[in-house]
Amino acid sequence: MTEKVKGPASYFPSIEKTYGQPVDHWLTLISGQTGMKHMDIVNWLKSEHGLGHGHANALVAYHKAKAERAS
Repeated sequence: MTEKVKGPASYFPSIEKTYGQPVDHWLTLISGQTGMKHMDIVNWLKSEHGLGHGHANALVAYHKAKAERAS
């Protein structure tokens, strides 16, 4: 039995299917947005790249959590 993915990563299959790019593409773009707050990056992804709010928020939350674990 496989464990069900929870949290922001649960959006990843839908993000890849909807926008045609791998999650790593979006995480790389987010990495370039240094000094921006969470919602600023969410709004940037929505306005500049056409992501929906839930998808953008999930990507930013995942990126921020991963960065916190790394530090």
